[in-house]
Amino acid sequence: MTFTGKVIQVIKSIPFGKVTTYGIVATLAGSPRSARQVGYILHSLTEKNNLPWQRVINKDGYFSIRGGQVDVKNLQKRLLEEEGVEVSNEYIVDLDRYGWWGEK
Repeated sequence: MTFTGKVIQVIKSIPFGKVTTYGIVATLAGSPRSARQVGYILHSLTEKNNLPWQRVINKDGYFSIRGGQVDVKNLQKRLLEEEGVEVSNEYIVDLDRYGWWGEK
C-alpha cells in the first residue's frame, strides 16, 4: 500500500470524539518525518475519501488552518464540538484529554 493509502486508512480510524496530530498520522502510516505531507494529502483528498479531517490538528493542539480562514476554523470547531470535543476560543484542543495515538 502507498503512503497516501496508509494515511487515508489511519485518518479513517481516528475514533469519534478524538483528535490526533499530523505527526502521529505520519508515524502510524510508516513515515514519522512526513507530517507536512500528511497535511497535503488531507487537504487534497478529504472530499473524495470522506475523511474526518476535523480530527487532525497540529502537535500543540492548535488548528493548522492558516491565517484568515476563520470560516473553516469555525467549521472545524463546530464539527469537533458536535463530537463532544471541547475547543477553546483560540481553536485549541487538550491533547491529554482528547488525543488519540493509535491502536495499542
